[in-house]
Amino acid sequence: MMSQQQPHILIADDERSIRLMLETGLTLNGFRVTSARNGREALDLALSGQFDAVLSDIYMPDLGGLDLVDALREANPNLPIVLMTAQGSLQVAVDAVTRGASDFIGKPFDVSAVVALLKRLLEARREADAYPSPEPEDQLAQVGLVGRSAPMIVVYKLIAQAARTDATVLILGESGTGKELVARAIHDFSARRGRPFLSVNCSGLTDTLLEAELFGHTRGAFTGANGDRAGLFEAADGGTLFLDELASTSQAFQQSLLRVLQSGEVRRVGATQSRRFNVRVIGASNAPLRDLVAAGTFRADLFYRLSVLSVELPPLRDRAGDVELLTGHFLQRFREPGDGPLHLTREAAEALAAHKFPGNVRELENALRRAVALSSGGVVTIDCLPGEIAACRTKTAAPERPELRLIADRPNMEELQRRYLQLILEETGWNRRRAAAVLDLDRRTIQRLIARYQLHGTVDPEGDVELEPEAEGTERPPERTMDIV
Repeated sequence: MMSQQQPHILIADDERSIRLMLETGLTLNGFRVTSARNGREALDLALSGQFDAVLSDIYMPDLGGLDLVDALREANPNLPIVLMTAQGSLQVAVDAVTRGASDFIGKPFDVSAVVALLKRLLEARREADAYPSPEPEDQLAQVGLVGRSAPMIVVYKLIAQAARTDATVLILGESGTGKELVARAIHDFSARRGRPFLSVNCSGLTDTLLEAELFGHTRGAFTGANGDRAGLFEAADGGTLFLDELASTSQAFQQSLLRVLQSGEVRRVGATQSRRFNVRVIGASNAPLRDLVAAGTFRADLFYRLSVLSVELPPLRDRAGDVELLTGHFLQRFREPGDGPLHLTREAAEALAAHKFPGNVRELENALRRAVALSSGGVVTIDCLPGEIAACRTKTAAPERPELRLIADRPNMEELQRRYLQLILEETGWNRRRAAAVLDLDRRTIQRLIARYQLHGTVDPEGDVELEPEAEGTERPPERTMDIV
């Protein structure tokens, strides 16, 4: 039974710093904590003691976190187990969920987030048993999703959780973020993976054409319908149907789609009889459907029918570190068979890292496809990249030079001379004799320049000797200028 007053948490991690951080944070938040230095020690403790939840690293000596989950699930199927790793990927997330982990978090993490997660899991355990884990798969399909950033780890976890159900899913995200890849991943990791995965882009089609594409039609139902034809709902029977760009559809079509989803039956255009189907529907939109519902341009009932499960894809600009991983993935994918590895020059790598990628992963993919085509000798230079990306190359900042600070606001030569004279006078304590020596000018020139530039300061008495007035008619020697360079 779970402790009512002070839940007992078992921490398993081979990094002492992680154990200490979690021990301190959880203890301060009312948990009782026991720590293990590896998986084998954690298993011995778990089998001999009573714990309310386990928090374990995935990669540890002797016994990894996934194997620890297997062993603990046999002894206690309902024990909440959270796995941690710094090497987050879709494969790891799917393994964690299919092996029976209650949740999955990536390192580094905020201890407060761990505390909140444990409280949610413990509360859920009080209310009901944990969901049964599906059978693990020997091999998982490669779906092309790449990234280890924190937002992508959340996406991987949602994919893994969605794959074990038949509920409708709504995928939201900007254009180019990979919504169809996510839909295909949900299908490939689900029990429907052996059945068809079909997709249709709803934008640019009239209601009649879209309904005919999805629901099918009979001969003569409309102009050009020369025979009976099954729609995608029938063709995808037993599998998954992906509907992209739903925001572009009319409310009349939305009503037809809602009726089909609610009834589980489809009627071909022009037919009188309906047909049952067994299809998992995944919808997607690059527009914020919730805002469109509020504006009255998208049906609220269809939105809630589709968004039983929701996955929001982050834009590439919010996926710190993933550009480098994706770049390596695409360079490997686009190189010619038999060619050696492709390499980026430093300038090209800097430009890719600095670009914001408004077109997201699709823009990066197309840019690297172009770069590989233009590369030679296995080297991708900055000239191989599109102009808007090449222009983003960051320049290494040069060390600051004091003399350059003078021209930061681009003053003219007269202003530079005034500033320089002011600087020398201040350094010499406004002793005009010393200032003249530093500047290699005579004192009369210094005095005239002070008057011209209207400079003021505390004058050194030794340098403030009254100069004899020039005799009338005396020829004044040409005034020298200062060399400020």
